[in-house]
Amino acid sequence: MGNSRQKHLNHALMRIPRRAESADRATLTSTFVAAGSFSAMLHSTDHQIVYGRRGAGKTHALLHLADVVDRTGDVAIYLDLRTVGTAGGMYADSELSAAVRGTHLLVDTLEAVHEQLLDAAIERDLGDRPGLVPALDELADSATAVHVVGEVERETRIGGEVDSSYRAELSRSPKLAAGGRKVVSAESSLRRTGVEEHHVVFGPLGRALRSIADALRPARLWLLLDEWSSVPLDLQPLLADLLRRSVLPTNGITVKIAAIERRSRFRAPSASGDQLGIEVGADAASAVSLDDFLIFDNSRARANDFFVELFFNHAAVRLATMLPNPPPDTAAFVEECFRGNAFGELVRAAEGIPRDGINIAALAAQYAHDEPISLRDIRMAARDWYLRDKQAALAADEPARRVLGSLIDEVVGRRKSRTFLLDQFAGARHDVVGELYDARLLHVLRRGIVDSERPGTLYDGYAIDYGCYVSLLLNNDRAGKPRDRGGWLNSPKGVPPDGFNLAKAALDPRFLT
Repeated sequence: MGNSRQKHLNHALMRIPRRAESADRATLTSTFVAAGSFSAMLHSTDHQIVYGRRGAGKTHALLHLADVVDRTGDVAIYLDLRTVGTAGGMYADSELSAAVRGTHLLVDTLEAVHEQLLDAAIERDLGDRPGLVPALDELADSATAVHVVGEVERETRIGGEVDSSYRAELSRSPKLAAGGRKVVSAESSLRRTGVEEHHVVFGPLGRALRSIADALRPARLWLLLDEWSSVPLDLQPLLADLLRRSVLPTNGITVKIAAIERRSRFRAPSASGDQLGIEVGADAASAVSLDDFLIFDNSRARANDFFVELFFNHAAVRLATMLPNPPPDTAAFVEECFRGNAFGELVRAAEGIPRDGINIAALAAQYAHDEPISLRDIRMAARDWYLRDKQAALAADEPARRVLGSLIDEVVGRRKSRTFLLDQFAGARHDVVGELYDARLLHVLRRGIVDSERPGTLYDGYAIDYGCYVSLLLNNDRAGKPRDRGGWLNSPKGVPPDGFNLAKAALDPRFLT
């Protein structure tokens, strides 16, 4: 009986959705866990850019916000930019100019907004609000306008037929007075030899959006744009400029954008020398980093509280239908599902990334089968997840592989640690460090560490990924028990504690070149 119950508990962990869009809105709301004050900031009516690495929870946060907004009477429009128009086709076609691809992107985005607004008007009986339907028509017209680029030829021929008996009274022409018919033709033709192209005029578009916001008032319209970084980098400032010119200034509309920081470009110089796009901090009131909220700054208690609530909320939805008496609270859940300090090790292995934690927990539950999850299961799962997902992502990136190998040799091999410090400015200048961070192979554990002897230099504290370290520690030992390999790892019984010593941990930036 006990083994059967344990199997259900482990199955619940294995069945947690890896991606937020695969769950329904009610589940997303019930399972959402906010880190610190993130929820309060997200619910503000300010325009915001929400940064975060893959798996940090950006999509979950936006979908949760959409559900909350709808339930309070406002109108939420959620757009996944990966699915707008022809994102994988025309937008990525380098043979087309950025202006052509960008204009099609703007049109496709506006059409998607119009379609969702129309659906909301029908589903929520908003169509009877004065002015809403005409405003939606205006939005559609402004989004689908075309003009012709190229030569235009016009030819006109005049002709027709006039009855002389009718015209005799109005004319003294001998020919008409004598009777008969006079044939005259009138014909006009237009020959276009150019190419029809879409164009967006911001004036009519802005007026249409203001009319929509006025018709919805007192309700607020929330435009939630997800997967911003899926848009080609050279087109992102064009889409941002559309928002800046027409959407952001409209009273009654709030815009939230989810993006990966290093893969986003919101502003760029135009051909005329002006700036195109959004100025973060001015046009968009603030940028919020989920990665920063998920840095628990060596507070193990805060990290444990966040992740235990995350796993309990997700598993409880499934356990309610699997067990007659599921664990009633988070403490009982951890006690039944994990053995010893295995849950604390899972929190470390997640490195502040919810999706990585969910995947590692699912793999560990498979190893455990019908037993509570042990420390060995967590380590083996973290190793497998690192090799399967994270290391594989570097297969085509030789510079990143080389720098990661050098970091492992220096930090793990020579310094016998997994943490190191890097000058903030030096780290920002090295693109490869950013790529390893985006790939979740490096993690920032603490920002802005001050050197008392050199107060003008700030350091960020990094850690090499837990799964990477464990893969070295186990070295294909399927028993999951680390062995002492001649002292080259400073803690042969486990992963060393995370800490920073300026005298020992600071890394020379030249090491990364």
